[in-house]
Amino acid sequence: MVSQPKRPTSQPIVLTSHPTRFGPKPDALEWGSANPTKRGPIVGTVTTPAHRNVIGTHSGSYAVYRALAIASGKLDANHRADLTNTSPAARIGPYPAWSDPDKIVSLDPFGAIVGEVYTKFYEKGYDIRPTIAITKAHINMPELQDAVSKGRLQEDGQIMKKGGDLVVTKAAIEPVWYLPGLAKRLSVDESILRRTLFEQTGGMFPELVTRPDLKIFLPPIGGMTVYIVGDPDAIADPQKSLTVRVHDECNGSDVFGSDICTCRPYLVHGIEECIRTAQAGGAGVIVYFRKEGRALGEVTKFLVYNARKRQAGGDRADAYFARTECVAGVQDMRFQELMPDVLHWLGITRIDRFISMSDMKHDAVTDSGIEIIERVPIPDELIPADARVEIEAKKAAGYYTKADVLTEEELAAIQGRGLE
Repeated sequence: MVSQPKRPTSQPIVLTSHPTRFGPKPDALEWGSANPTKRGPIVGTVTTPAHRNVIGTHSGSYAVYRALAIASGKLDANHRADLTNTSPAARIGPYPAWSDPDKIVSLDPFGAIVGEVYTKFYEKGYDIRPTIAITKAHINMPELQDAVSKGRLQEDGQIMKKGGDLVVTKAAIEPVWYLPGLAKRLSVDESILRRTLFEQTGGMFPELVTRPDLKIFLPPIGGMTVYIVGDPDAIADPQKSLTVRVHDECNGSDVFGSDICTCRPYLVHGIEECIRTAQAGGAGVIVYFRKEGRALGEVTKFLVYNARKRQAGGDRADAYFARTECVAGVQDMRFQELMPDVLHWLGITRIDRFISMSDMKHDAVTDSGIEIIERVPIPDELIPADARVEIEAKKAAGYYTKADVLTEEELAAIQGRGLE
C-alpha cells in the first residue's frame, strides 16, 4: 500500500516575518554583485521561515496550486526538491550585465546555477530553489514543415532535422523583482511602488509595506521562456549575427490559430528568421512572455473582442484602441521597460535583425543599451484577413515605425558575420 502525504499539522500561523529583536536575521542580499556568494541566494521557500529573505514564494502563480496540493494532502509541506541531475543542459553566462544592478531588475541572473554556487548554504540546511531551468528539446510546427516543403528552409541535419524537427535550447525563467531597481526603472518612488503592490493585491503581501529591509519580491505572475536556435555561445559573440523575436503570449492565436490578430504568424516568421540566421553561422532567440492580452488578461481581451465586433459599423481600426481602453482603462500594461532584462541575461549587446514592428519594444531595447541594426516587419502575405483591422489601427496610432532600410554597406557587414 502506497502511503499518502500527511496533511499539514496545526502549527502557529505567522502573519508577518518580522525577525525577533534577538533572533537570527535573514541573509542580506547585495543585488548586482558579480560574486554570487557575496550577492547571496534568493530564499523564497517556507520550510524554514528564518531563512527567508524575500517577499512572496517561488513558482509565481503556481504557488497557489502548491498550497492546494498541501491542503488536500497530496504534497508533504516539508518536501524538498531533489535537484540531482537537474543542472543546466547548456551554459549561459556569466556576462557583465549580471553585475550591473541597473541592467537586470526582474530576474535572478544566477537562478539557473544555484546548486553550483550556493553549496555552502545547502550544507547549512537552506532550501534554495532554482528560478531558471535550461534544457534541450525539439519543436515541430506545421508552418515550419510547410516552409521546408516550399524551399524557404532547409533540413541541415543539425539545426533542422528530417521531418522539420527544430533543435533548440530553452530556458524557463521565473520573475524575481529587485524592488529598488524596479522602482527606478519605472520612475516611481519605491515606497509608492510597494504600497500600490500591497493594495492592488488585496493586501496579499503585507511585508511590502512592513519590511523595507527585504528588497526582493517574487510576484505571483507568469514568467517567460527563451528558445535559442543555434549555438548559445554565439548569442554574445560580436562576430556572429543575431536575430531576436520578443513575443508576448496570445493563447488564442499562438495555440489555437485565431485569425483576429497577427500573433502566431509573426511568431512563426520570427522562428523562421532565427533558423536562417543560425544555419548561416549565427544564432536566433525567441523570448516568449506570459503577458496575455497586453498583460490585461484573456477575459478582458475577449470582452474587447465583443465590444469591437458589436459596435456600430463593426470592427474598425479607428476604434481599436478606444474599445480596449473603455473596458480596461488602459491600452497596454506590458511595461516593456522590464523586457530587456532577459536579453542582458543572455549577454546580448547587439541585435542584427529584430523581428518586430513595435516602437515600444524597440525603444525599450535600445534605451537599455542594446543596439538594433535592422527591424523586420511581418510580411504582408502572412497577415490574416481578419487581422487587417489590428494592423491599420496600429499604423494609425503610431504603434510602429516603418522598418529601417539598410544600406548596401550595412547589409554587407551583417552578411560578413554569417547572415546570408
